[in-house]
Amino acid sequence: MKKIILLIMVSIIFCCKNIGQNSSEKGIQKKSISMKLKENNHLSIKKQIELYKKLKKEKLNEYNFENEDELTMYAYSYLWGNQPKNALAIFLLIAEQFPNSANAYDSLGEVYLALGNKELSLFNYTKALRMNPDNFNAEDQIELIRNPNKKTLTPSEKFNKIYTVEGYKNDLDELGKKLIEVNPSTLKFISKKNFWQLIENKKALISKNTTFGDFIWHCNEIIASINCSHTSLDSFRQESSMLNTAQIFPLQTRWVNNKLYVIDALTNSDKVKIKDEITHINNISVSTIIDNIYKHIQSQGYTKSPKRAFFNKWSTEMIPYELGFPTSYKIKIKGNRFPIALNKAKKTIAPYEDTSIQKHKNNLHLDFIDSTKTAVLTISSFNYYVWNNLNEFQNFINNSFKKINDKKTKNLVLDLRFNGGGSAESSIYLLKHLVDKPFTYFSKSTHNNIKGFNGKMYFIIDGNGESTTGHFMSKVKELNLGKIIGEELGSNHFCTAGQTVLRLKNTKLVYYVANTASSLHSKFPFDYLGVQPDIFITQPIDDYLNNYDTVRIQTLNLIKNEK
Repeated sequence: MKKIILLIMVSIIFCCKNIGQNSSEKGIQKKSISMKLKENNHLSIKKQIELYKKLKKEKLNEYNFENEDELTMYAYSYLWGNQPKNALAIFLLIAEQFPNSANAYDSLGEVYLALGNKELSLFNYTKALRMNPDNFNAEDQIELIRNPNKKTLTPSEKFNKIYTVEGYKNDLDELGKKLIEVNPSTLKFISKKNFWQLIENKKALISKNTTFGDFIWHCNEIIASINCSHTSLDSFRQESSMLNTAQIFPLQTRWVNNKLYVIDALTNSDKVKIKDEITHINNISVSTIIDNIYKHIQSQGYTKSPKRAFFNKWSTEMIPYELGFPTSYKIKIKGNRFPIALNKAKKTIAPYEDTSIQKHKNNLHLDFIDSTKTAVLTISSFNYYVWNNLNEFQNFINNSFKKINDKKTKNLVLDLRFNGGGSAESSIYLLKHLVDKPFTYFSKSTHNNIKGFNGKMYFIIDGNGESTTGHFMSKVKELNLGKIIGEELGSNHFCTAGQTVLRLKNTKLVYYVANTASSLHSKFPFDYLGVQPDIFITQPIDDYLNNYDTVRIQTLNLIKNEK
């Protein structure tokens, strides 16, 4: 995937600031020019560009002409829709309007390549790289155009590749410098001294036999040490893709209440049973293994709940990295005297998704429990933006609260589990339906002319809740809107946002660094812990194995008992 696509798409998915904060801060809501073009996409591309220029000349203060990313995404909608000529026209407009943008020329290079014009593609990629030497996508595309038959390394080949000791150490220094340069909060949760000492410790472990597989695990820990949920190696996908099947830990496990249980025996059903508790792997205690793996998992501040959720998704791949890629595995099961030698894996299931809790296809859902006059509103994403699909979120919320009010609902449960964040507009719009008075989101008061829900409210949260979900739940807690139930949220009133995609010079390791930060106006002083529940409930292993949604059911039982 191209660098520009990665950069923009990652920002869209995880950003908790962007448009929402700017408009709320200034108190002025400028209209989205890309949405205006989208609304008029029945016009020819020539007419759309004429409309853009006409509005910029006549209504400069009414529309937002400063957001290059919005316009870029609109152009990509044509490219992805197999209309490269229309995409080219928009990309040319972007380059004209943002002449100092390296990404504009990177995009032109991509669309000219799609049109088969290698000469103009090479020209624009070269210009993009000259403007931004860190643009590794342009660098790769230039090399590909000039040497189309050059063989690239497969992930497994990359895993075993050995670079020079000097190359590894230089890349570790570069990683440290770039993290501090790009991320405004790199040293918020770790001291400068400890940060650089960790890098020196990792450099000391480098030898002439260090493989790229070893190296990426070192980098993983350095990135996780800054405690930023928006800075990572793209989840665990790079590391996972490099392992061959025989290296995989051959049991699917789940870490619950400080115990590691087998939830799928895979190739070892003749040796272990579902719900067996593993106490040791290769003579190392499970608690030690988990503690060390946690050092390699990014999270916001010192929150542990997202680390647990992350490990449960990637355990079959993370265990081999932590144990140094053993050729075989032996485990000890609680209650068994002798260790068990495991068969090698024949397949991998990663990331392993939690199937015990019902998820809804479009992230938004409304249920009614008529016996208790209760509505359950599931909001699994705030990923709805002004220039793209915010109206979809607003229509759902409007229709849902109309039904809630028509049914004279007395209790409202908002289920925000698995919600990784999104736009501030979505969060603010939902809050307006819950609060009757103005409230402060970033620094300006948000005036509310929507009648808020006046019944009892309950909020279900988990460690997957990050970014904007932390903003939303911080306001819920500050305004005392209702009881919060579940586990510690993976975020709070402070969060980083956006991402810059970078690559190390020697090893070509790709990583993603948050490039902005925002803090919600909040009376809570702690930004190193996630929003805490009023009632802590976790799902025990038996409930997980029986697909019993402990938190939801106990919440509904709480409502019945209060009635």
